[in-house]
Amino acid sequence: MKKNEISVLGAGLIGSLLSIYLRKRGLDVNLYEKRADNRKGEYSEEGRSINMALSDRGWRALEKAGLKEKVLPLTIPMYGRKIHDEHGKTTFIPYGNEDQAIYSISRGKFNQLLVDEAESLGVKLNFEHKCEEVDLRYNHLTFSTPDGITEKLESNVIIGSDGAYSSLRNAMLKQVRFNYRQEYISHGYKELTIPATAEGEFAMDPNALHIWPRGSFMLIALPNPDKSFTCTLFLPFDGERVCFEIIQDKKDVESIFKTYFDDAFEMMPNLTEQFFKNPTASLINLECYPWMLNRALLIGDASHAMVPFYGQGMNSGFEDVLILDELIGKLGTNAWELVFAKFQKIRKPDTDAICRLAMENFEEMRDQVADPKFLIRKRIEAKLHALYPKDWIPLYTMVTFSSMPYSEAYSQGKLQDMVMNRVMADPLITQNWNKLDYEDIINQMDKAKAV
Repeated sequence: MKKNEISVLGAGLIGSLLSIYLRKRGLDVNLYEKRADNRKGEYSEEGRSINMALSDRGWRALEKAGLKEKVLPLTIPMYGRKIHDEHGKTTFIPYGNEDQAIYSISRGKFNQLLVDEAESLGVKLNFEHKCEEVDLRYNHLTFSTPDGITEKLESNVIIGSDGAYSSLRNAMLKQVRFNYRQEYISHGYKELTIPATAEGEFAMDPNALHIWPRGSFMLIALPNPDKSFTCTLFLPFDGERVCFEIIQDKKDVESIFKTYFDDAFEMMPNLTEQFFKNPTASLINLECYPWMLNRALLIGDASHAMVPFYGQGMNSGFEDVLILDELIGKLGTNAWELVFAKFQKIRKPDTDAICRLAMENFEEMRDQVADPKFLIRKRIEAKLHALYPKDWIPLYTMVTFSSMPYSEAYSQGKLQDMVMNRVMADPLITQNWNKLDYEDIINQMDKAKAV
């Protein structure tokens, strides 16, 4: 039976970067992927978004791997949200300071770059290898291949970065005292496109994440290097006045878009064709524990899949890789069980926190960003941060533009929410927000922390 030193399951973004890190440590790494090599044809993600939003945590992991300069040309900076109301009017809300941005990047090209880098370092790539069974007693793996051959091997270490439907996690589910919870939210999503204009230019501001918030549903759009925008329509599956269930034909699609997203509709010449061609996908939140058993470990979405509304799924997965690598550096490659045990203990509170934040941010993006009071609230927080940069850091800044543990950011954010709710309760806040006693707000925050 063939024996591997390290077997990584899943050659997506997290698995590819993890393989690069492990190989840079001089380890013998085999990377397994059930799909075909996406570098050899048109990239397909079975209905998943082709756009990701890279922020500080992800950049930090890429920089340590020596990949920042290679990745940067594939990205477009987005400096804030551009909110589209039902009359076509737009409002820009910065994400942070003038120079702070999140970066739109094509999932396909990014994945191809990481796989290429892994291969150039000597990672052994095994595409079209579907993991059929994991025997955790002996760390045995069984794969099926397209030619009908079954491959069995033993691996000193197995790391599952194979996403929300992980084969390794399925094997762990059969073990004693393994906790597992998954939740599908009521909404699904569908990918659509705003193409470049006839002149070959962007149809909208390319340096913003565009949002059409409409209460129980919304549309978002992220820019692509080819001057198009990838749009994602989030709708309830059923039970609402606007939901996927009621859209049966071309007339229904056009009616909904003309009513709620008219300015976007005018920029989408292939809307109805795409709507019925592209799949409607579901959104899952997933938690499990423990993440390890002996010399096997879950990482990224395999251990903590989240809904995409904080833009932190990939970034948190990359941060997983960075933290795991730091532990390997401290403890060495002969203490895998200790490395894995410390990793899950450090990381679990933080991934729980970002999963909660992602669910909460869905409600904010969908319901609140169009509210004039929300815009004022953001301005007050921005001014507090400008006046007292160490005493008041907006939650989004803590999550997106720092390496503060997610759990710490979550706790701090809840305290700030409590103080801001009191401030915003003033019935005259829309007129008087610029006359506030900002020092008093900071004093309230200090008292909240003390309690």
